[in-house]
Amino acid sequence: METVLEVRGARHNYGATPALAGVDLDVGAGECVALLGPNGAGKTTLVNLVVGLLPAKEGRVRVCGGDPRLASTRRRLGVVQQSLGFPNTLKVVELVTGAAVRAGMPRSAAGPVMAELDLTDLAGRRAAKLSGGQRQRLQLAMALVADPRLLVLDEPTAGLDVPARKRFWQLLVERRARGTGVLVTTHLIEESSAVADRVVVLNHGRVLASGTPDELVARLPDRTVIARTALGRDRLAVLPGVVSVRNDGEHVHLGTRTPEALLRVLLAEDPGLSDLRVEGAGLEEAVAGLIERGAA
Repeated sequence: METVLEVRGARHNYGATPALAGVDLDVGAGECVALLGPNGAGKTTLVNLVVGLLPAKEGRVRVCGGDPRLASTRRRLGVVQQSLGFPNTLKVVELVTGAAVRAGMPRSAAGPVMAELDLTDLAGRRAAKLSGGQRQRLQLAMALVADPRLLVLDEPTAGLDVPARKRFWQLLVERRARGTGVLVTTHLIEESSAVADRVVVLNHGRVLASGTPDELVARLPDRTVIARTALGRDRLAVLPGVVSVRNDGEHVHLGTRTPEALLRVLLAEDPGLSDLRVEGAGLEEAVAGLIERGAA
């Protein structure tokens, strides 16, 4: 498999504060790698190195064999970042067409990509008049119109509703089938696990674990207790054996190493507990457990 992203020994500090402490990472052509970790783990710093916005203080970062800070290399990159903005006076079609021209693509490449992202009817609208979800789709269109070898997506579904998120992940599958490598950071861990070939867990600037979603889940003996309860999040977090707490509508998901002991405590503290079930841990619980343990 051709390697479209190679990171070796990447280090970066902000003053005396280390953000990356020797990170290695590869993405192959047609492969999707999900970069996961808590806020402050170093994900955004790593993404900024990959897209050429920051120089690595130490180490090596190569996109398709080239330095991502060079214009010739950036033409092989498609980028969607929350921090990116648009000239608000320009129209959708002007922005997508401009992105095509800068990438060395014909102006005619804009039309098909705009249709792919359901932006055709918005072609004449100025960026300032777009909703959050529409702006996110515009960013993705500007990234895809270059037909990139590597697509870097930092929280790409922020602002999208559920149908739009499903369509986004489907687009990702289609692009991967054409040989595009994908590096994605997202808080929607379970959604990303459905399309990611590999997951890299980052914390305190270091890679804690790397593997397929199933491999990471299999490393933990944890189970998930799901229920409706009157107990608050703070109380649930300190119950014996609880690894993680996640709310999902009216239900709470508790990652635990000892489901039997936890069930006894839950039933004793909340006699009105309902909709109770125990499942194997999902990727979100596995990531939380790996971070807590500081797995190597």
